[in-house]
Amino acid sequence: MSNPTPARTVPVLFTHRVRVYWEDTDAGGVVYHAQYLAFLERARTEWLRALGKDQQVLREESDLVFAVRAMQVEFRQPARLDDALVVSVALRRCGRASLVFAQAIERDGVRLLDASVRVGALAASDFRPRAIPPPLYDELKSLEMHNVEDGA
Repeated sequence: MSNPTPARTVPVLFTHRVRVYWEDTDAGGVVYHAQYLAFLERARTEWLRALGKDQQVLREESDLVFAVRAMQVEFRQPARLDDALVVSVALRRCGRASLVFAQAIERDGVRLLDASVRVGALAASDFRPRAIPPPLYDELKSLEMHNVEDGA
């Protein structure tokens, strides 16, 4: 009698905490719109790091970097000076040469921003599109979270 293959559990949504500082705000203490993009980038970087993937190592050993290709952002409410934010990351789709993330920023459980971010895989040597190396692709493909809408 063979043992059935256990069902793969869907990974828990990755979150990264961010505090809003003066450098993130305008003169009125409201987060400048472009700063939200930096918060999203940091969360994606920390997601990759939590998977044990160092971007410098990927660049040096696999000639691989990721670059934002497209982004759709919906601003719902402003963040303000000293707010403690939670930035979430979910890998919605893993293609051979691109990834699509659903991301969100919340404060105390209130959604401030939703984003869909497409990043492309590029050769670090010439910044041309390239395939994600097979072992990394397989690992990322297994992390896709289905039924995730824009925003995590």
